[in-house]
Amino acid sequence: MSPRHTTLDKMSVEVVRERPMSLISHKVNAKGREDKDDAFYVADFGNVVRQWKLWKAELPRVEPHYAVKCNDDPAILSVLNHLGAGFDCASKSEIQRILDLNVSPSRIIYANPCKQTSHVRYAAKHDVSQMTFDNETELHKIKTTYPDAELVIRILPPEDTKCQCQLGMKYGIHPNKALHLLKKAMELDLNVVGVSFHVGSGCYDATAFAAAVASARTVFDMGKEVGYHFTLLDIGGGFPGQKSAKITFEEITAQLRPALDMYFPDSMGVRIISEPGRFFAAATYHLATNIIAKRAVPIDNINDEPTFMYYLNDGVYGSFNCLLFDHAEVEPTLLDAEAYKGEKKYNCSIWGPTCDGLDCIKENWMFPELDQGDWVLFQDMGAYTMAAASTFNGMPKPKCYYMIQEKEWMALNDMDKSARSCMKKEIIRHEYDICAANATGDGIAAINIGVQ
Repeated sequence: MSPRHTTLDKMSVEVVRERPMSLISHKVNAKGREDKDDAFYVADFGNVVRQWKLWKAELPRVEPHYAVKCNDDPAILSVLNHLGAGFDCASKSEIQRILDLNVSPSRIIYANPCKQTSHVRYAAKHDVSQMTFDNETELHKIKTTYPDAELVIRILPPEDTKCQCQLGMKYGIHPNKALHLLKKAMELDLNVVGVSFHVGSGCYDATAFAAAVASARTVFDMGKEVGYHFTLLDIGGGFPGQKSAKITFEEITAQLRPALDMYFPDSMGVRIISEPGRFFAAATYHLATNIIAKRAVPIDNINDEPTFMYYLNDGVYGSFNCLLFDHAEVEPTLLDAEAYKGEKKYNCSIWGPTCDGLDCIKENWMFPELDQGDWVLFQDMGAYTMAAASTFNGMPKPKCYYMIQEKEWMALNDMDKSARSCMKKEIIRHEYDICAANATGDGIAAINIGVQ
């Protein structure tokens, strides 16, 4: 059955019955493609819908605010907007990108504790009032540029938290030091409304979230001592988004839910938000690369058996920047693995297309001898890949094809209607003029699944 094409916020999307790997095979073998050898992504929006349902089932009290820095592809931002997500922005550019989607400022948190003054002014001009801080200098900056901001104090997570990227070395104040900072905020007549923490990107310590929640409650009590009445808890990000993660989302929520109920019961009336990025993005995007060149070199001066060096049309300066910036691990597979079944395997290495010797994707990869033109696939390539890709040496960024399966497409439409209904109530409650007021009555605007 041929795919049905529709549009989402002017972006082309294919409504299909097949899985992403099948669609990749279809694209590779399609006739008449001028760019038939170029690397490309296939993004499965159905994964975003499934992850949204999982989040709501496991953490119904927590409002996801997607971390834009993880993957700022307009397509995934649009899908999450239609689902009713909020957004975690770290700069003027990210705030502008989200506001351009007609998102209410009340659904944005400027979650960068150390902000450029001009960016704070931009946030003030556009009523993006929620923002984090962790030092006294930042308080004086905000007092000067945005005195009406709704501030959230960022505290350090537990010191022994295990994660891919430690954020505590750069941001967050130790809970023991928070009282002094809150007193300074009160002295400056600034409005502190809550507490935030981030256990670290790619956390694989289920107990870290519960421990951080306990610390946050301590700081809530400090706020009360100073004279504040906090109403917001931001539990940050760090949630796994793919099956290959060292820990499952459910293992984390099994620890997190009881902690939230113990330290922040419903009766407190505290709004709880989060900043998941890879949870929604990681397993949504899959990358197809082509072997553009090949070298056979001897293992050493004694052994004549070769080792093979394969050069792909994407690399560390492109989608695989995640190897450097996110400490990611990638696992290559072959599109046509059946053709090489049973053949002798060699020690190989995989390289990107640039002239830089650091552009190495993977070493010590045991695989059969491959040919130029073969396709090498990488799944779960949505987190911290596209967002930081460059065009170093003039190498182009891969195109992206968007897809969604029929059942998820229907669910997305249903959830969009529900989200817009909630947004209309939000307009009445907060007197914001947001996009829901101008949305059509028949679900999502058309999704044009095509190429970006």
